[in-house]
Amino acid sequence: MIYRHLTDPLLAALADTPVVLLHGARQTGKSTLARWIADERHPAAYYTLDDAAVFAAASHDPDGFLRAISGSVVIDEIQLAPDLLRAIKIEVDRDRTPGRFLLTGSANVLMVPKLAESLAGRMEILTLWPFSLGELLGVRERFPDRVFDEEDLSKLPVLPIGWEDLVQKAVAGGYPEAVRRTDPSRRRAWFASYVTTILHRDVRLLSDIAGLAELPRLLAMLATQCGGLLNMAALARDIGFSQPTVKKYLALLQATHLVHLLPAWAGSRRKRLIKAPRVFLNDTGLLAYLLGIDTRHARGLGTELGRLLEAFVYQELRKQIGWSRCAPRLYYYRTATGLEVDFVLEHSDGRIVGIEVKATATLRSRDLRGLQDLADTAGERFQAGVLLYQGSSIVPYGNRIWALPFGALFGG
Repeated sequence: MIYRHLTDPLLAALADTPVVLLHGARQTGKSTLARWIADERHPAAYYTLDDAAVFAAASHDPDGFLRAISGSVVIDEIQLAPDLLRAIKIEVDRDRTPGRFLLTGSANVLMVPKLAESLAGRMEILTLWPFSLGELLGVRERFPDRVFDEEDLSKLPVLPIGWEDLVQKAVAGGYPEAVRRTDPSRRRAWFASYVTTILHRDVRLLSDIAGLAELPRLLAMLATQCGGLLNMAALARDIGFSQPTVKKYLALLQATHLVHLLPAWAGSRRKRLIKAPRVFLNDTGLLAYLLGIDTRHARGLGTELGRLLEAFVYQELRKQIGWSRCAPRLYYYRTATGLEVDFVLEHSDGRIVGIEVKATATLRSRDLRGLQDLADTAGERFQAGVLLYQGSSIVPYGNRIWALPFGALFGG
């Protein structure tokens, strides 16, 4: 089994919290990790609600189901039996022993009210994404911690990864099964089956609203807008539904972890900033599939390659934040006049780091404008600005702005 960097935070949560929920999209490795934890590090009985007999028992008599289990327990795919959470709440209120319940779920518990309300204050939630690049290469990435810890970013370690290899990793994505398939046609076949299963099975378990047959088209449209600002009116017009309906559909795609919205940084009252969120998919392999990108022609894609690599950086940052010591919040920055920074990391103490992604080896002065504006806006809160680029050298640009090779994102 490939070691998951979320293992340590998961074990820490089990050591002091009665209920821990490990959620994320289907096929990201939640069940594999939970079973390994139960077998090797935190002994627990394992039950999956995908098993018809287990599902029937847990649904018919949730209280009796739990009373029959002694010690710690792993319950896989908890969203299939939401009534079980009420019984877990009763058990936890009676006995708050840490690590009693490790739950996994393919639906975002924060977006399913019945699930979210049941264990408020009793549960820690961790998200398992598809494999990070570091996990695949056996490197524990620490980029978020290092950019806040180091004043001199020339000291950052840089993973020696070639440009072609980086593009190939981005096109393959991080889903375990997709990564194992080296034949691009077989990888596309897996993604086709995966999307069909998610949109025609899992979404229907979450909602009975009509028109779900349009979800694949909406997902494909969101792929073409990946990294762009969410425009609900344009989506509604293009798909031919009302804005409230499209909003419901989008919420379902978020609930299954396929789509994520990146909020705008709003840390200044002195400037008029754009507030609409940006749209991202949860994996660049899925994005490449929906856009028809493969490594045979990825280098000639221009704008689409830039979109793919920007999404790749977004996903890698989200993954690393999951095991980061400082656990910064992730935003983007854009002014009403059009100046922008792709990503903003905000530390709990208020410091920020701006990150701009450039799929080029040559940087120009205009590439610095967004970061310079962010530095001016943030003032003393501005820790550093980073330009990730295709080059191989770390280059200081003054005013705490640095050009870093893409490999710096994955250094140990």
